[in-house]
Amino acid sequence: MKPIFEKHLFWDICLDHLDFDERADFVIARVFERGDVSDIRACRRYYGDSKIEEVLMNVSFLPYQRIFLAAAIINRNISELRCYTQRQSNPELYPY
Repeated sequence: MKPIFEKHLFWDICLDHLDFDERADFVIARVFERGDVSDIRACRRYYGDSKIEEVLMNVSFLPYQRIFLAAAIINRNISELRCYTQRQSNPELYPY
């Protein structure tokens, strides 16, 4: 059975045609990037913690606040996540 997510997460694609198993990396990354707690719970129920951890360790981008959430959920240090190390190597401009 397909997981049920809020429609605003996948506003740019048709959910009826999305293969949740084949495109698991995309779905997990999108849910952790834009989803709320209920979406993350549904994602964890469908994919399991080992798949979630595998994807989150290798995802190339997450918003700064979501990096901390992802690290807490998979019980890892933020410095182990690829999205964090890439953000550190490409710092943003200093806000004046």
